[in-house]
Amino acid sequence: MAAKIKKGDKVIVLNGRDKGRSGEVIEMRPAEARALVRGVNIVKRHQKQSGAQEGGIISKEAPVHVSNLALADPKDGKPTRVASNL
Repeated sequence: MAAKIKKGDKVIVLNGRDKGRSGEVIEMRPAEARALVRGVNIVKRHQKQSGAQEGGIISKEAPVHVSNLALADPKDGKPTRVASNL
């Protein structure tokens, strides 16, 4: 499935816990049809201490399925439909 959403795009979440929130796409995972969006779908993970990183509970973004995202219109910031590849 080829997604029209790319890294750096401003998107709005359509469904789920973070419905209505917006952010910038940090990373796309086309094989999984998922995207990492800055400030959206924040989860807490326990991390073991290593030489490079400090241990403890850290918050980070979890991937969101692209079907739950819509591009934000640059003019008014509302969700916009994008042409499909069908």
